[in-house]
Amino acid sequence: MAEEKPPLTVVTCTAPVNIAVIKYWGKRDEELILPINSSLSVTLHQDQLKTTTTAAISRDFKEDCLWLNGKEDDIGHPRLQSCLREMRRLARKRRGGNGGSSSDPPPLSLAYKIHIASENNFPTAAGLASSAAGYACLVYALAKLYGVEGELSEVARQGSGSACRSMFGGFVQWTMGERDDGKDSVAQQVAPETHWPELRVLILVVSAEKKPVGSTAGMQTSVETSLLLKHRAEAVVPERVAQMTRHIQRRDFEAFAELTMKDSNQFHATCLDTFPPIFYLNDVSKQVIALVHRFNAHHGKTKVGYTFDAGPNAVLFALEDTVGELVEVIKHSFPPEDNGGQFLKGLPVQGASLSDELLTAVVRDPVPRVIQYLLHTKPGPGPMTVEDPRAHLLGADGLPRSSC
Repeated sequence: MAEEKPPLTVVTCTAPVNIAVIKYWGKRDEELILPINSSLSVTLHQDQLKTTTTAAISRDFKEDCLWLNGKEDDIGHPRLQSCLREMRRLARKRRGGNGGSSSDPPPLSLAYKIHIASENNFPTAAGLASSAAGYACLVYALAKLYGVEGELSEVARQGSGSACRSMFGGFVQWTMGERDDGKDSVAQQVAPETHWPELRVLILVVSAEKKPVGSTAGMQTSVETSLLLKHRAEAVVPERVAQMTRHIQRRDFEAFAELTMKDSNQFHATCLDTFPPIFYLNDVSKQVIALVHRFNAHHGKTKVGYTFDAGPNAVLFALEDTVGELVEVIKHSFPPEDNGGQFLKGLPVQGASLSDELLTAVVRDPVPRVIQYLLHTKPGPGPMTVEDPRAHLLGADGLPRSSC
């Protein structure tokens, strides 16, 4: 009779990307990732953008292992180790507190080695908040694996600051907190994804390349050298967070979009005020900004808002009834490569015809083949558990299925 293999305890979860509309830039504590200002974001729908993570433990595993997008990676990364240590500590505390329940894994499982596989369905490190989705997914998966409940955004924050905002769906605030230990620097939901059903998000992927200056290094230099960043954190952001919360609660699109654009511009101004300066926007990013302002001026109201994180890719906000016209304007302004590839991805878009008046006023000097694709999405839910075992990224031997 064949010897039975030790069973795996395995969990697969997904987590979303979030886009900040009031930006986080700069830390007061590098190790705990405590920010110098609060921030506010929109969680994007996982049907279009998500990280999937499978975590498994077994007494058969010889060492902790990590695979990212199918390739073995360094599980010794300090931030990843912080999350692992903290989740194991919380699991020990929970079992010590209530003696465990019949549904808990055996206590020995905390000493077992862990295998983790994670993949994104979008470009990693291209200014699309891949680390936020990745660490949120890791922490959520570990919580399910170890039976940990309660406040998890504080743990996710220790992996990547903005990851704490990806622990919730809809509209989310990350409160900077005041305590040295960071216990009050947590995320909370301002409104669920169902609060504003007409809101749409259009991501213009200008570049899928890794950014030249990473966020961690960039914001550290900004904190050390930018007086504008200090003024922003102390005098500007607190009121903006309060204003943005009101705009979201009232579903006031014009006010929401205008403040989103102003905050994006100020964030990139602080990057320029950093010494040496940091340039995350490129020429195409600037052309998109100009296009949005011409579009709004033509309509005599703010129908589209833009924001850019630490990268050149534009994130545009609009209401559902504006998206068709906006997509056509983008296609005319940045004609796609006619190679049969899918230029528009994500949610379907209702076609629209453009008037000659609009074309004359808004479309100037078209620049072909500089936008790789458009991704149409909307606000969405927070992390979720995947029940279908076929979705596991690890096979029965605890190794990535793609390499089996």
